[in-house]
Amino acid sequence: MTDFQREREALGAWLHRLRRDAGLNGKELATRLGWAASKVSRIEHGRQTPTTPDVEAWSRACGRPDEAAGLAARLLALDSHYVNWRRSLRAGHAPRQRVAVELDRGTQLLRVFESAMVPGLLQTAEYARSVFSALVALQGTPDDVPQAVEARMERQRALYQPGHEFHFVLTTAALRARLCPPEAHRGQLDRLLAVASLPGVRLGVIPDGTALPLAPLHSFWAFDERLVQVETWTAEINVTDADEIDLYLRVFEHYADAARYGAGARQVVTTVLAELAGATEGDDDGLDGEPDLLDGRAVPRTPWLD
Repeated sequence: MTDFQREREALGAWLHRLRRDAGLNGKELATRLGWAASKVSRIEHGRQTPTTPDVEAWSRACGRPDEAAGLAARLLALDSHYVNWRRSLRAGHAPRQRVAVELDRGTQLLRVFESAMVPGLLQTAEYARSVFSALVALQGTPDDVPQAVEARMERQRALYQPGHEFHFVLTTAALRARLCPPEAHRGQLDRLLAVASLPGVRLGVIPDGTALPLAPLHSFWAFDERLVQVETWTAEINVTDADEIDLYLRVFEHYADAARYGAGARQVVTTVLAELAGATEGDDDGLDGEPDLLDGRAVPRTPWLD
């Protein structure tokens, strides 16, 4: 069970006790609140997350308005583990990046496993611009792409500060993912080669054909031994349970053992660079209507570049 689910169930149990102490059954409380009885049941059993107005109304309906502040605080703690993007990005992507600056600065060892794209801390401005533009179009968030890119570049100053270590493990698929125009993609791969030489950075790349110890289910970021972040299409999940963090760190070590470093990593990156040059030769914009080929296979197009 995740931290989020455990805490949501604990909140539901507290609300259940509040209702029971008020001498109300589920249907009676639902009637007072103007809700369906099923909503009361889902909240109490930890299957639905209430909103702040929900817990405030619940407290008043149970004759305990004094409980509202405490319940709202529990809900805030719950939200910090499961951060809905729709809520988090109401003001755009730049504020979220600025918050991440402080998290990066307060971390001595950051471990990153990425199977889908180049991690934000290693992105060029051009690559980041394409990523943010696509997300703004998908999510309908405020279009603050220039500010978001600037904030992401500010985050990267941590790479050059003494006392910080960064261990990145990427799959070759993450290097190949065409999330930006070809020229920007080439610049991004060149950037990886340069960053890999920084004293506090360790870059590992898992080559194609490598026997993987575990399926790469999703990417994740581990901040020391205190926090692991996982992003989905709808939310950011913050894992703080010690046992769960330990499991993620063991997963990371499995991937790290499968990766190549130093000259081996550089060879994989330069191979992808060569493939990219071959795939785009005579078709630098990639928009001629015909599929690009890589080793005789069609390269999937990125919808927002078409």
